[in-house]
Amino acid sequence: MNDIELYNESIFENIKHKDENGNEYWEARELQTVLEYSQWRRFNSVIEKAIISCKLSGINVLEHFANVGKVLKGANNSTKILDDYKLSR
Repeated sequence: MNDIELYNESIFENIKHKDENGNEYWEARELQTVLEYSQWRRFNSVIEKAIISCKLSGINVLEHFANVGKVLKGANNSTKILDDYKLSR
């Protein structure tokens, strides 16, 4: 493995999560930053295309793309829910 491959691998390993069953996943909004997408809508469209590809390939989409939301707290105790995904390998 060359230095670039090791660097890229460590970036993805650093943002990897594990669920209660030990399954690895990545949060789409964290990947958005790592992959240098400045806007969620652009990265979300890439995810939507990947979901379509999985469906067309007969892959169970729900096993790889769990739609989750993040709650952001703002001023005056206001809250906003941001779309996000848990993504598997």
